[in-house]
Amino acid sequence: MDKRMNAGQWVRGAVLLSLLMCGAGAQARDGVEVGKQSGLSRLVPADQVEQMAAQQYVKLATQARAQNALLPDNHPQVIRVRAIARRLIPHALEWNKRAAQWRWEVNVLQSKEINAFCMPGGKIAFYTGILEQLKLNDDEVAMIMGHEMAHALREHAREQMGKSAATGLGASLLSSLLGLGSTGDMVLNAGRSLLSLSFGRKDETEGDLVGMELAARAGYDPRAGLTLWKKMGEASKGAPPQFLSTHPASATRIQDIQASLPQVMPLYQRAEKPAQRFDQAR
Repeated sequence: MDKRMNAGQWVRGAVLLSLLMCGAGAQARDGVEVGKQSGLSRLVPADQVEQMAAQQYVKLATQARAQNALLPDNHPQVIRVRAIARRLIPHALEWNKRAAQWRWEVNVLQSKEINAFCMPGGKIAFYTGILEQLKLNDDEVAMIMGHEMAHALREHAREQMGKSAATGLGASLLSSLLGLGSTGDMVLNAGRSLLSLSFGRKDETEGDLVGMELAARAGYDPRAGLTLWKKMGEASKGAPPQFLSTHPASATRIQDIQASLPQVMPLYQRAEKPAQRFDQAR
């Protein structure tokens, strides 16, 4: 009887140990966990979306240059934003293998608008309004940049275009997409202004989480997400800034960031910190 009990205990112990080992393996990755990308994004070719974004980015930069609103390479804010971007970009590959092929660009536009974005393919822009009016420190800039990069890395724009195409064409999309035709027109219309896309709550949460991790791995304090969104809340008390039309603030947003800090603070604590800070470059 004792032998049978000992054998049963041994079996149960072995099973428990196996489950613990599997659980440890499943949680081996440090950082945040987000769900899989929507299969709808695969309905639209990634290179097509990235090409479209590159064209829109060139047009925006050209217009800004014509209006003397594209800050020169030697401007302190350009130097600052590009330096922060150089620290974040190396950590993008883990989230999207295509990022290794992207021709990243980072520019700053002279505008009172409180806005920033990262288009598909790594096309980043900050407006001086968001840097100066919110008096962002480097950690807060990194949080915004990481968030915007996350939208591109998680291909949220591509997913929205896929949803639009699927809604308009249903099953016929699968057979006609690669040949374009009317489907191609619909895709082009869905992405005609990638700058004005508004993302849902799920995409915004992913942006916050992935952005926090990118910033933390780059040596920027992810707790800046708390002060950042408090500043956004203050800015929205008057006329809501452009940034909040595509990135709506909510009471739960700060709570979600607070709850996720334990996942990213160890990354920040281990990360090499920036050798130079630009917090006073305003």
